[in-house]
Amino acid sequence: MAIKLTWYDVIKGPVISDKAYKLNQKSNQLVLQVHPFANKPQIKDAIEKLFNVKVKEVRTLIRKKSSLRATQKKYNALPGIKKNKVAYVTLAEGYTLNLFDQAGASQSQELQQTKADA
Repeated sequence: MAIKLTWYDVIKGPVISDKAYKLNQKSNQLVLQVHPFANKPQIKDAIEKLFNVKVKEVRTLIRKKSSLRATQKKYNALPGIKKNKVAYVTLAEGYTLNLFDQAGASQSQELQQTKADA
């Protein structure tokens, strides 16, 4: 059974961590949380259409988070386990997309202007 996902359904949002920030700054990669049923071509198309960038490579992984304690390993098959799918997207040469600095860009510019005026 194939699920029809729109471009907006595929990408849930960025993963905000130190590692994701360093990958974005140094190697021009994005770390995104995606829909669990999305495949690599769907992720690539969604990024290219939504952000107008060219994608070189997409790597995915599934993170399993258990809400149970580590001492209860025999109960890991219960529905308490949640799955998150994460995609590491490498952008092509000449394309950049910085999801971390966009939110606070206007505030930092205003702060720099007030310091310059003082």
